[in-house]
Amino acid sequence: MAELVFDLSSLQETAALCGEFDRNLAVLRKTYGIDIVVRDCTIKLIGEEDKISACKQAVDCLVTLIKNGKEIDELNVRYAISMAEEGAGETLKELNDCICITQKGKPVRSKTVGQKKYVETIENNTITLGIGPAGTGKTYLAVAMAVKAFRAGQVQRIVLTRPAVEAGEKLGFLPGDLQNKVDPYLRPLYDALFDFLGPENFMRHQERGVIEVAPLAYMRGRTLDEAFIILDEAQNTTREQMKMFLTRLGFGSKIIITGDITQIDLPDNKKSGLVEAMRVLKNVEDIGIIRFTDKDVVRHKLVQDIIKAYDKYYEEGKKHHE
Repeated sequence: MAELVFDLSSLQETAALCGEFDRNLAVLRKTYGIDIVVRDCTIKLIGEEDKISACKQAVDCLVTLIKNGKEIDELNVRYAISMAEEGAGETLKELNDCICITQKGKPVRSKTVGQKKYVETIENNTITLGIGPAGTGKTYLAVAMAVKAFRAGQVQRIVLTRPAVEAGEKLGFLPGDLQNKVDPYLRPLYDALFDFLGPENFMRHQERGVIEVAPLAYMRGRTLDEAFIILDEAQNTTREQMKMFLTRLGFGSKIIITGDITQIDLPDNKKSGLVEAMRVLKNVEDIGIIRFTDKDVVRHKLVQDIIKAYDKYYEEGKKHHE
C-alpha cells in the first residue's frame, strides 16, 4: 500500500472537490479503487501506487475546473477523469471564458475542451459545422454566439432555422395554421433564445424582424446580409436543401450548421445534406468543422452511456457485415 498526501489552497476548494455528501469523492474512489481521506485542506490517497498517481492527476484537473469557477458534479468528475487519462489536464485551464450572459445574469462558459474549440472555430470562420451527439451544447452555444454578436453590433439580425422533417408524425395532423404546425420543430431554438433574451425581449425583436425563427423552406430565394444564421438539425436536410441554404450567405454574415449524423430521419432514398457537406467543404478556406464526442456531453451521465452503447452496437454491426 502506498500513500500520497497533499494540500488544497482553501476549505472552499476542498468542499467543492468533495461535493455534497462527498459524492465527488465517491466517484473517484469507485473509479480508482483507492481510499481518500480528507481533513481540512489536506487530502490523503491510499492504495496502489499507479492508481494513486492516476487519481492525483484527476484531482489536479478538478482543482483547475474549480479555480475556473466551475461547479463540480459527477459529470465534471468523470470529464476530469477522462482528461487526466488523455494527459490533457493543462487544456482545462482554458475553460474560463465567458461566452455570453443569460437574461438572469448567469455567465455561459465552455464546459469541455470540445466546446471551447467549437466557440473558437465560430469566432475564426465565416461558416462552422458542429457535428456530434445530443447533449454536447451545439445549438445552445451557437445561439449564445449569435446573441453575443448581436449585442456587440457585429450583426444586425439573427436567423435560426430547422428542416421540418416528419419523424413518425404527420404535420397535417397537428392543430393550427402553418406556423403552429412548425413551431414544435423550432421549440429548442425558442428555448435557447428565451434564456438569453427573455420572452418579452425576444417577442419585441421578433416583431421588429431582427430575430427570425423559421423552417428551412422559408430561406429559399433570399440573401442574408449582416446576419448570424444558424441551421439546426442539419442532418435532416437533403443535399439540395443544404446547397440552397449555404448559398444564402451574404456580406458581413456568419453561418453555423449543427447536426447529429447518427439521427437522420430522412427517407431511405434521400442522402443527408450534412454528411455530403462535411465531405465537400472539408478543405474550403474560412469553413471550420468541429466533431464532438461522447466526452463533450453535458447532460446526465446516462446520455453518455447511451451514446457509447449505440456507437458500440453499430460498430459491431459494421464488422459483422464486412
